[in-house]
Order: sequence, then C-alpha cells, then structure tokens
Amino acid sequence: MSSSKSALNKPSPISILNPIGLILISLIMVLPILNIIAQSFSGPVALSAGKVVLWPVQFTVDNYVTVLKQIAIWRAFSVSVIITVCGTLISLIMTASLAYPLSRNEYRERKYILLLVLITMIFHAPLIPNYLLVRNLGLLDSLWALMLPGAISAFNLFVMRSFFLSIPGELIESARIDGAGEIRTIWSIILPLSKPAMATMSIIYSVALWNNYSNALYFINNRALFPLQVKLREFVVTDSSDLANTAGDIANLSPEGLKMAVIVIATIPIMLVYPFLQKHFIKGMLIGSIKS
Repeated sequence: MSSSKSALNKPSPISILNPIGLILISLIMVLPILNIIAQSFSGPVALSAGKVVLWPVQFTVDNYVTVLKQIAIWRAFSVSVIITVCGTLISLIMTASLAYPLSRNEYRERKYILLLVLITMIFHAPLIPNYLLVRNLGLLDSLWALMLPGAISAFNLFVMRSFFLSIPGELIESARIDGAGEIRTIWSIILPLSKPAMATMSIIYSVALWNNYSNALYFINNRALFPLQVKLREFVVTDSSDLANTAGDIANLSPEGLKMAVIVIATIPIMLVYPFLQKHFIKGMLIGSIKS
C-alpha cells in the first residue's frame, strides 16, 4: 500500500520538464530585452569594445537625453499615439458592429457574410491593389491610411463573434420585451458583458497599430506624418550617426547606444498597457477559443 502511494506521489517527467522549459523560453525572450536596455545605458567605449551583455558598462543617460531632445522623435511619438488610440477605437467599433449581427440567429444572411470574411483569411490582396484602393479613396498622405485599411481583422471578428455567441439569448429577449431597441440592448447589456473580449481586441489591435510601419512607408510621403516605428527603422536600418553629429558631442555618444535608446522608447509605452488588461485578455482569449 505504501509503495503504491509513493508511486502516485512521485513527480512525473512532464511535471519536471514543464517548469524547466518555461524558464528557458522566458530567458530566450527576456535576455535580448535586457541586453538592449543595458546597451542603451552604456558608454560609447564599452559598446565599441563589445563589453556590454546584461548590465550597463560606463553608465550614462546621454543616449536618452539626446534622443528625447529631438523634435522629430516627439512628433513621431504623437503620431503613433494618435494612430494607436483612434485606430483601436475605430477597429473595436467596426469589429463589434459586424460581429454582433453575425452572432444572432435572426440575421439570415450571416452564413454568406461569414463565408466572405473567411475567404479574406485565406486569400490576401497584394500590395498594388491595396495601394490603388487607398489612393482612389483619397487617403494617401493622411493618418486615415494607417487606420482604416486594416480596421477589421477577420480573426478578431471570429473571436468576438464567438464571445457574443456565449451571451445567453434570454438576456437579449428580455431586453426586447422591456422595449429596448438594438442600440440600447448593445449599449446596456452586450457591451458591459463583453469587457474581456473588448480588452482582448484592444491589446491585439493596439499592438498591431503601434508596431506597424509598412503602411506608413507605402501610403505616407509627408515626413511629418511618419509614426515612431518609421523613425525607429531609420535609426536602426540606416545610420544614427547623424543624430550624434546633431547633438554636437560625438565623443560621449555612440550610434549603437542611440539606436538602443530609440528601441526602448518605442517599446515601453505599449508594454505598459498590457498589465492593466491582462486579466480580461486571458479570459477573453479562453472564451474565444472554446466557444463556437
């Protein structure tokens, strides 16, 4: 009897390997971030010698001071904030407006609409038709070109529709019996119950909008409308030595350190949003994955 109990209490190989695997995966994701932060706070001599790994060497904040003094960086930052906030609101409104009727049985044409949406997940329009569409709509060189073309994601639409399907139909019927219209029903019943789904969609859309730079390269010619990610690309892909020359203190600045400072500045804002929505995000993703 005691031997059988000891066998049951003996940890399985999977229970031992799971924590080890999670720790290794976490290190793979965290260590590059720590290296970038360490380089952004390190001096030019240490960076040139390759001495920086996970901890700053010759600690300095000159890289951040130089970057934050640039008006172009602040202008690009404000553009990214406007695109992320307004674009996320537009995407949430449009996705919910389409997902809700597709989740209701009384809408008879919902199967055909779902089929059309599913086709867009399989076949994607190439760049030239997208460019011609944006040009013909008169959206070139405007922030609308960065928000409207991808306002509704087919995957996010199916996730939100699955969440709406999980809401009991009796609640909607009771609201209609009480005389509430569709807008009142959505505003008073559907949306308050959809906070997990809305939080999930908010994170997905906001991260995509904040990190997207390809649309700006294709549709924006006015440099004053470039988002932060395009400026980040200019520093990382091209050369940030011009920024050091502009600062007038080349000896205390390193192009590599300036690049890392810009990367950190471009990454921190969107990372700060996630902890506030984490609880709703996990719940929303689970509901969207198990409901059909």
